[in-house]
Amino acid sequence: AKTASAAYQSALEVIVAVEPNVAGAIRAELADQRSSLKLIASENYASPAVLLTMGNWLSDKYAEGTIGHRFYAACQNIDTVEQLAADHAKALFGAPHAYVQPHSGIDANLVAFWAILAQRVESPALAEAGAKHVNDLSEDDWQTLRKALGDQRALGMSLDAGGHLTHGFRPNISGKMFHQSSYGTNPETGLLDYDDVAAKAREFRPLVLIAGYSAYPRRIDFAKMREIADEVGATLMVDMAHFAGLVAGKVFTGDFDPVPHAHVTTTTTHKSLRGPRGGLVLCQPEYADAVDRGCPMVLGGPLGNVMAAKAVALAEARQPMFATYAQNVAANAVTLAEGLMRRGARLVTGGTDNHLALIDVSTFGLTGRQAESALLDSGIVTNRNAIPRDPNGAWYTSGVRIGMPALTSRGFGAAEFDQVAELIVDVLSSTTPAAAPSGGSSKAKYVLADGVAAKTHAAANELLEA
Repeated sequence: AKTASAAYQSALEVIVAVEPNVAGAIRAELADQRSSLKLIASENYASPAVLLTMGNWLSDKYAEGTIGHRFYAACQNIDTVEQLAADHAKALFGAPHAYVQPHSGIDANLVAFWAILAQRVESPALAEAGAKHVNDLSEDDWQTLRKALGDQRALGMSLDAGGHLTHGFRPNISGKMFHQSSYGTNPETGLLDYDDVAAKAREFRPLVLIAGYSAYPRRIDFAKMREIADEVGATLMVDMAHFAGLVAGKVFTGDFDPVPHAHVTTTTTHKSLRGPRGGLVLCQPEYADAVDRGCPMVLGGPLGNVMAAKAVALAEARQPMFATYAQNVAANAVTLAEGLMRRGARLVTGGTDNHLALIDVSTFGLTGRQAESALLDSGIVTNRNAIPRDPNGAWYTSGVRIGMPALTSRGFGAAEFDQVAELIVDVLSSTTPAAAPSGGSSKAKYVLADGVAAKTHAAANELLEA
C-alpha cells in the first residue's frame, strides 16, 4: 500500500507541473470517493495495480488489427498484453474465444451485433453472390445486402423492466440497426416470465434474442433463454456487464452462467469485475472470425494500456480471493435488501439474488430524482432508475438503484450493510417534495429535515473509517 501511495503522489506531482487544476480534480475525486458510501451498481474500485497499468507507454502505440496481424509495425508488445488478456478471459469464463479490444460495454455490444449480422446475414449473402468480400459485390447485390442487414430484428428486455439502451432501443445506434421489440416482467411479481418471452419470440421471430440487464435484481435462467432462441432460430446474445464478477467468482453457475449457453456474450471489465473501464466479447467458435473484425468494423485503434490493465484485472479475478469477494457481494446484497424491507422500504421483486436492488421510492412520496439528490446530500451515492411501468418516466423515475460491489471492496460486511440500510431509510423518510412554482409538488426539488444530512454524513464516515 505504501508503494502504491508513493507512486500516485509522484504521478500527481508530475501533473501539477503541467496542469494543476487536473491534479486538483483527481485529488478531489479521491477525497469524494473516500468519504461517501458508493452504492452505484455500475461502479467499483479498481486495484492500484490495475490503475497504474493504464498510465504507461503502451498508450502511445497504434495497433489496428489483431494479434500477429497488425496494420502498424512494432506491435509485438501490444500482441503480448492482448494475448495475455484474452487467455485470462478464456480461462476465467471458460470461453472458447475472447476479444479484448472494445473500449466500453457499448462498443462490445456493437461488435457483437455486427458480428452476428456478418455471420448470419452477410456471409450467406456473399456466398450466394459468389463474392468473398462486400467490395466484390455489384451495386445491385450490395443494395440487396444493405436491405437484408437493415431488416433484421432484435428482442430484448424493456427499459423499465431493467434492460439497457444498447439492446436495440432507438436513442442508441443499436436501435437504428434493428427492428426492436421488448419483453418485460410479470406485473405482479416483477420477475421474468419465460413463457411470455417464448411467446413474444415466436411472434416476432428475432435474429437476435438479447438477455442481460442493468437494473433487474434477479438471476436469469440462460438455459431457458437458449431454448427459446433455438426454437425460433435466433442467436442468443447475453450482456453480462453488470454481473460478470458474479460469473467470474462462481456465484452464478450452471443454468445461470451465460457463457456456456450464449452464442455471444459481452461485458464491461469494470463494475462487478473490478477492472479498468472497457469492454470484452466472448463467443462460440463460429462467431470468432467476425468478432475479431471489431477493428475496423466498429472500433478505432485498440488501447494497449487498457488491454494491459484488463489482463491484470482478469489475472486478479482468477485468484481465490476474488471468488470470496464475489460471494460476499451477493451475501451483502441480500443483507442490505432485507434490512431495507425490514424498515419499511419496498423493493422491486421483493428482494435480490444478484449484486443490486431497486427501491420503489414512491412509497416515501418521492420521485427517484428527489431520492437520489437527498441521499447524495447525505453522503450516500446512488442513481435514480425507472421501475416497471414507471409513471414518472425515465428522467424523474420512481426508483433508486443500489449496488453492493464497491462497498464490498471497501470491506463492508453484514453489520455495516445493515447500518447502511438504516441510513438510507432514515434519509428517505426525512425527505418531502418541495412545492412547485406552478402549484402542487415538484418532481425534482425536495426538503430534507434539518440535521439529517450532517448526521448521516457522520455515520457514513464512521463506517468508512472503522
